[in-house]
Amino acid sequence: MSIAENIDIIRKRIAEASRSSGRKPEDILLIAVTKTRSPVEVDAAVAAGLGTIGENRVQEAREKFPLLASSPVKHMIGHLQSNKAKEAVKLFDLIQSVDSVRLLAVIDKEAKKNNKIMKVLAEVNIGGEGSKSGMNPGEIAAFLREAVKYENISVRGLMTIAPFLESAEQVRPYFKKMKELFDEAARFSAQNVKMEHLSMGMSGDFVTAIEEGATMVRIGTAIFGTAIFGTAIFGERAGG
Repeated sequence: MSIAENIDIIRKRIAEASRSSGRKPEDILLIAVTKTRSPVEVDAAVAAGLGTIGENRVQEAREKFPLLASSPVKHMIGHLQSNKAKEAVKLFDLIQSVDSVRLLAVIDKEAKKNNKIMKVLAEVNIGGEGSKSGMNPGEIAAFLREAVKYENISVRGLMTIAPFLESAEQVRPYFKKMKELFDEAARFSAQNVKMEHLSMGMSGDFVTAIEEGATMVRIGTAIFGTAIFGTAIFGERAGG
């Protein structure tokens, strides 16, 4: 199936999941995860109607973005090291993977140099996995209080990568916890902190994520992959 056909199927599933949970399909942003994908593939996804892409690595973004014929909104979704923040601020419109106050301070410094208000999401390690980056849920309140100090930062929500389990249903409790944390964070009021986005869910579990409150889903394999729909892609959790 073509990239455009894959996107059409995904959009229909997003619409079904949204309506079944009393939400509007247009309130869910589909982000194409373009890690390892060619500029031609990225342009094809944009031509099919996707306006936002997510890249995992600064180095790959640096090499790929100048080759794009299209102009999508660009999100940084992979782990960001402080020494790559300078480039990330220049390359991306939003950084989803801010996992510490220290990184936030570095991003603010670089954004100020570029006369830019950098939109960010706070990354949460909702499963408490040692192999993944992200803050513990209990650290988010302190993070938001610190974020108020930075004039060139705009915190727009939360992001998580849920544990890789055998089925999407097994991941549901983690999505529920994220929505609860998101609702708690939404009570925090500040000029540069506004809980608008809850980024969670990938190819194998995005329907469940939407049912539990996701406003952004990050999908790579189901858009660009070659597996047959209904089995490897949508049957169980898979890839990005």
